[in-house]
Amino acid sequence: MMTELCVQFKIKHHNSMPYHPKMNGAVEEANKNIKKIVQKMVVTYKDWHDMLPYALHGYRTSIRTSTGETPYSLVYGIEAVLLVEVEIPFLRVRPRVFKEGDLVLRKILPNTRDQRGKWAPNYEGSYVVKHVFSSGALMLADFEGEELKHLVNVDEVKLFYPRKPTREESKRITAESPRWRS
Repeated sequence: MMTELCVQFKIKHHNSMPYHPKMNGAVEEANKNIKKIVQKMVVTYKDWHDMLPYALHGYRTSIRTSTGETPYSLVYGIEAVLLVEVEIPFLRVRPRVFKEGDLVLRKILPNTRDQRGKWAPNYEGSYVVKHVFSSGALMLADFEGEELKHLVNVDEVKLFYPRKPTREESKRITAESPRWRS
């Protein structure tokens, strides 16, 4: 069975002599590297076995120059996920949460941008969020209530904060309002 597997996967199988470590250089080289890692981690020679799992993890998740891959990825086909990466979120990144009725601006994509170059606006709108999908898509509508043809990803919009009118603008709006006219 072993011979058939070696033929099928094109593996060159070599036997080495037990108790003769010089015969298997690759294994001895790996053992030497692991020993160096453990030596740097231990305080006394008696606690080396406590540090061995950490040393092995470091060895298995570091890239080998000969293959350009980590031993872990060669065995399992995926990169190892470190617990540190899973448990500690990046604090500067906050998820964007939109709700129906929010005012948003939609990003102008490069292929639809006008030819004004860097002076062209980056966003257009404002739009009203009509529906929020769990997949991260939004249904937008303009102020007339007409929905856009395509859904928009939350990465392509940002919240719109309407500017409050200045005192002069407020006075002008109030003066032009029909209910104040006699």
